[in-house]
Amino acid sequence: MRIKQIVLASRPKGLPALTDFRTEEVTLPDLKEGEVLLKPLYYSVDPYMRGRMNEGKSYIPPFEVNAPIESGAIATIAESKDKNLQPGDVVIAASSRPLLPWATGIIRKGSDVRKTDSEIPPTYYLGLLGMPGLTAYFGLMDIGKPKTGETVVVSGAAGAVGIVVGQIAKLQGCRVVGIAGGAEKVKMLTDKFNFDVAIDYKGNPDISKAIAAACPNGVDIYFDNVGGEISDAVVNQINFHGRIPLCGQIALYNSTETPVGPRWQPTLLTRSVLLQGFVIGNYASRFQEGIGQLAGWVKAGKLKYTETIEEGFDHLPDALLGLFSGRNNGKMIVKV
Repeated sequence: MRIKQIVLASRPKGLPALTDFRTEEVTLPDLKEGEVLLKPLYYSVDPYMRGRMNEGKSYIPPFEVNAPIESGAIATIAESKDKNLQPGDVVIAASSRPLLPWATGIIRKGSDVRKTDSEIPPTYYLGLLGMPGLTAYFGLMDIGKPKTGETVVVSGAAGAVGIVVGQIAKLQGCRVVGIAGGAEKVKMLTDKFNFDVAIDYKGNPDISKAIAAACPNGVDIYFDNVGGEISDAVVNQINFHGRIPLCGQIALYNSTETPVGPRWQPTLLTRSVLLQGFVIGNYASRFQEGIGQLAGWVKAGKLKYTETIEEGFDHLPDALLGLFSGRNNGKMIVKV
């Protein structure tokens, strides 16, 4: 069987370009006993994937040049030689091998995938009940430890993680301030996702002043998804014994030089602030706990979600690049 796959053609310097990807055709072997043929339905694209395009040591191995890009995906069983899986079943990769290559056909062992819950929209497994939702849940609850009445600030608040962080913080009785780019996004945060205040960093010439005005009692928890000047401004308002779950630094991912900015250490020291970086793999043993809690809130109508869905397998690279210009509201997904 001939399939298409998208590979990393070259390692980018700075912002990636479409020329850093290449589409090619390959032939899949016949299925062996216990294997299934997957036809992808939806792929996730996520900011962390930019780091995997670089060479070097990190918490996850880099993509290999001339090998397929991989990400979270929802697929259907096209053929099966596994007695527990039937053609037409909708599946997601199991947590032991959570990513699938960018390809129009994929062979996996049946034990490497699991069926989705038919009561839940399948794309939620790439967002709200997938890596972004779990990142929001564990980062806020385990590191942030929110308490009723505290002020929580979320940068990248209109993204896949930020939207969930803000809603969970509200469920804990917190006052929530979101930072996002553009009037449409900030309106969405307050009107649809119950944020108390939303700040448009693109429309505010003095982001420090805007954050100070939105947080008259200071900041107790800062969920940092972006880094850069926005984080510099938020940390100025951090309270004594504040907590900073350090989740992402998208403002810096395409930097070609090491950025130099304000030194936070004196502020963190004198205000006894906890700053803890984390990746979702740290919580792999607790994924079912997180999925159970998030699914319960979804079914109870306490968590809402939004997605930006682009269509076409060939549009995967462009969708990934769109994350860095803020083209998405919520989770960016490609429908194959």
